[in-house]
Amino acid sequence: MTDVRLTAWVRGRVQGVGFRWWTRSRALELGLVGWARNTADGRVEVVAQGAEKSCAMLLELLRGGETPGRVDGVVERWSEVKGGLEGFVER
Repeated sequence: MTDVRLTAWVRGRVQGVGFRWWTRSRALELGLVGWARNTADGRVEVVAQGAEKSCAMLLELLRGGETPGRVDGVVERWSEVKGGLEGFVER
């Protein structure tokens, strides 16, 4: 199974509602490493690395409507794994 890096930018009412904590919990359940952080323009940026199937599942969860707050849209980018990530943290 191939490991990949998923970068997702989530827009909507996603800051100050526990969204990064929720994302971290889902990512850890899926065995992913990476981080989630608020951006200055009100979005949350999520970087997750691990099995391609697990990253795809996280992306599906981000779009699924069961998140804290309200997700209006998600833009994703897929790339090769980069080193230096351990665990999954809120930044």
